[in-house]
Amino acid sequence: MKVGFIGLGHLGKAIAKRLIEQGVSLVVWNRTIEKAEEFAKETGAEVAESPAKLISKVDRVFVIVFDSQASEEVIFGEKGLVKGDIEGKTVIDMTTNHFAYAELAYKKLKEFGAYYLDAPVLGSVIPAQKGELTVVVGGDKEKFEENKELFAKFCRAIYFVGKAGMGSRAKLINNIVLGGIMDILAEAIALGEKAGFDKETIINILNDGAGRSYILDVKKKKILEEDFSTHFSVDLIYKDLHYAQDLIRELGEFSFTVAAVKETYGLAKKKGYGNLDFSVIYKLIKER
Repeated sequence: MKVGFIGLGHLGKAIAKRLIEQGVSLVVWNRTIEKAEEFAKETGAEVAESPAKLISKVDRVFVIVFDSQASEEVIFGEKGLVKGDIEGKTVIDMTTNHFAYAELAYKKLKEFGAYYLDAPVLGSVIPAQKGELTVVVGGDKEKFEENKELFAKFCRAIYFVGKAGMGSRAKLINNIVLGGIMDILAEAIALGEKAGFDKETIINILNDGAGRSYILDVKKKKILEEDFSTHFSVDLIYKDLHYAQDLIRELGEFSFTVAAVKETYGLAKKKGYGNLDFSVIYKLIKER
């Protein structure tokens, strides 16, 4: 099976490698073309000249880029997928998108005779390498079923959640929890140190108490070693929480918590930590 893949950032690269390990041949493209060429040298993947050229070689393509603006450029831009042979083909967008954009992308691709799956993933680099991501998919049920076997190559949990836009809504709600737990853990660990505990001891106490969580499991090593190399960046969680605020407004609701957590990451961006792993807010809080 030959599949297209666009977006070789930290998570995209991990998913693409996992697909190749699982026997899928990839044609890749990345906005920074050097990343695509480097990936091809490592894996033997084919590199396309543009999204338009890529879609002519495959019948489905994964897209995982920074935000909805980047997704729109890749799909509908000057050299985007719709400028190639896209009729009858499926775009599987794993970007954490604005829910309104996902709905619009679905409708616009229908006009080109193509299909759109709104399919953001939950998890980051390490679970991607192990095939343990979660995917939440909105769009046509038939197209979901056609691609379920592909999702199973890098996901342990696969959810069909209804129409396009619902996948993005589910991901944003998940990332409210993701950002919030990381924030409260970072504060608790920094406060514990200030109260006289060494870092490893307070982390272990939290892990055997109220702080036990998937987030603490995967970020413990980063906080202990203060290695904030990026798995999931501050810039990304800040963007996701901004989209989540739009969802909250659309629902006619409010959340003081989301606003406060988002601005913690906003302060980290202001301090120059935007491209680092979002666990760096531990350092931000400790320094404060």
